[in-house]
Amino acid sequence: MKKVVKLAVSLMLLVTISSFNVPTYKMAKLKYNGGGDWYGDRTALPNLIKFCNDNLKTNFQQEDEVVEAGSAEIFNYPFIFMTGHGNIIFSDQDVRNLRKYLTGGGFLHIDDNYGLDQFIRPQMKKVFPELDFVELPLNHPIYHQKFPFPNGLPKIHEHDGKRAQGFGLIYKGRLVCFYTYECDLGNGWEDYGTYANDTQENRVKALKMGANMIQYVLTQ
Repeated sequence: MKKVVKLAVSLMLLVTISSFNVPTYKMAKLKYNGGGDWYGDRTALPNLIKFCNDNLKTNFQQEDEVVEAGSAEIFNYPFIFMTGHGNIIFSDQDVRNLRKYLTGGGFLHIDDNYGLDQFIRPQMKKVFPELDFVELPLNHPIYHQKFPFPNGLPKIHEHDGKRAQGFGLIYKGRLVCFYTYECDLGNGWEDYGTYANDTQENRVKALKMGANMIQYVLTQ
């Protein structure tokens, strides 16, 4: 069964970036239990999708979807986005399903929308008890795709005066989860004007970094 799941996800990831007019990929936001606002950043993924389709010539379906952590539908997506401010609880089924998805070729981007850190770390430890989040070095390929970020993650929104950091879970040499902390990358993908202090410059930086993630996921 594990080989079948791995093969299915791998086939999705091996689809090459093309200029076909028919959508070949879909993105989804991860729905989780615990009371946290998993539904935040409502306009983020549609804007990222459009930016990637325009600049990377990908063929993502224009509208994003929602998928639950424990659902078999998660295997339909090469890229899952997770955000929020509050509590997160992964059930045993969620843990098993997320691990199967991530070890089989899937990719999870977790974006701390401020306050997520204390909740997400212990939950991801349930998914990968043998792994710890490690800060990715500035020479990591995720920062050097179509758009170079030699200094790492851009700082989109200020929270506690801390620098933006990109952490990863690396399973058997592959980055399976990218956790953006003190960055608010997803906020930067939202419609311009959503937040009072937004600038077009920061929004473009956020979209470019998001495109780098997508290009990295689809070419690994």
